Amino acid sequence: MKAVIPVAGIGSRLRPHTHTQPKSLVPVAGNTILGHIIDRLQAAGLREFVFIVGYLGDKIVDYVRKQYPELQASFVLQEPREGLGHALWLAREQFRHDPEGVLIMLGDTIVDVDLNLVLNTPGSVLAVKEVKNPTLFGIVETQSGRVSKVVEKPKIPKSNFAMVGLYKLVFPEKLALALEGLMAAEQRTHGEYQLTDALMRLIEDGEVMTTCSVDNWFDCGRKDTLLEANARLLDRPEFLEPRDYSEFPDAVIIPPVSIGKGCQISHSIIGPNVAVGDKTIIQNTIIRDSIIGSYSELRSAVMHDCIVGSDASFRGMNHSLNIGDNTEIDYS
Repeated sequence: MKAVIPVAGIGSRLRPHTHTQPKSLVPVAGNTILGHIIDRLQAAGLREFVFIVGYLGDKIVDYVRKQYPELQASFVLQEPREGLGHALWLAREQFRHDPEGVLIMLGDTIVDVDLNLVLNTPGSVLAVKEVKNPTLFGIVETQSGRVSKVVEKPKIPKSNFAMVGLYKLVFPEKLALALEGLMAAEQRTHGEYQLTDALMRLIEDGEVMTTCSVDNWFDCGRKDTLLEANARLLDRPEFLEPRDYSEFPDAVIIPPVSIGKGCQISHSIIGPNVAVGDKTIIQNTIIRDSIIGSYSELRSAVMHDCIVGSDASFRGMNHSLNIGDNTEIDYS
C-alpha cells in the first residue's frame, strides 16, 4: 500500500515560521511534523511514499532525500493549489493502479491511532474524532456502522465526528475516477476541489466505508495545537525516563524534554514539555511548554508557551535593584 502525503500548503496560521520553511518541517518534539508522520508510517510497514509538494517544495524534497535516503519516494507538484481534491487528482497516476489500496495522511496533522488496526480493518476506513464545533471540519455521518454521508464544513451539521486527515481507501482506481469526475464537473466547495466531495461520489456509487476513532488529533497548523502536540509527543517513555544531563552541570532539567546535539545550557531551568534543537545556546533562562529551534540563542529570559525558530536570538533584561520597604514592582 502506498502512502500519499499532501504537503503543499502555505501554513499562513503559523507565520512567521512558515515564511522560510513549509509548515510540515516545523520542529516538534525532537523531530519535524513530517518526520513524525513518516516514522509512524514506516513503523506500520509502509515503504512507498508519494509527496504532493507546493509552497517551498524543494525543501520538502531535500529533507526527505537527506533524512530518509532509503525511502521509495516520489514527488508531485501542486501549482496552483486548489484544494485537497485537486492535489490528489494531480497525483492520481501514482496510486490508481496499486492493488493494495492507498493510505492518505495530511502532512500537517499528527494523529494518535493504531495504524496497524486501520490497515488491517477490512474495506475503506476514515479516521474520525468527536469535536465541539463540527462546522469547521469535514464531517462524517454514519448509519448501521457504515459511512452514509460526508460533508465539508456544513452550516448545519448532523454529526460531530470530524475527519482528521487519515484515509485508507482500498479501491484507488475508483478514487481516481471520482477525482476526475470532480474536476470535469468543476465541482468546488468553499472555493476549492475537496476530497470530501470525491468520497461522497464513492459512497453514492456503493463504496462501503467505516470509521475508526482516534485517541488524539493535532492539526499542527496553529501555535496552540503545535505546542499541545509537542507536549503530547514528549509524554512518551523515551522522554520521561531519567537521563544523564551531566553535560549541563549548572542547569536544572525537568522532564519531559528533548534536547538536541551540541547545545550549551547554563544557569537555566528547562522543562517540562520543552523541545530544543541542535547547537542552541541557553543561558540564565527559564523555559517551559515551548519549542526552540536549532542554532538559536536565548539569554536572561523567562519563557512559556513559546515557539522560537532556528537561528534566532533573544536577550531579556538583567536587573540590579535596591528596593526599599513597602515597594511593589510588576514587570508583567
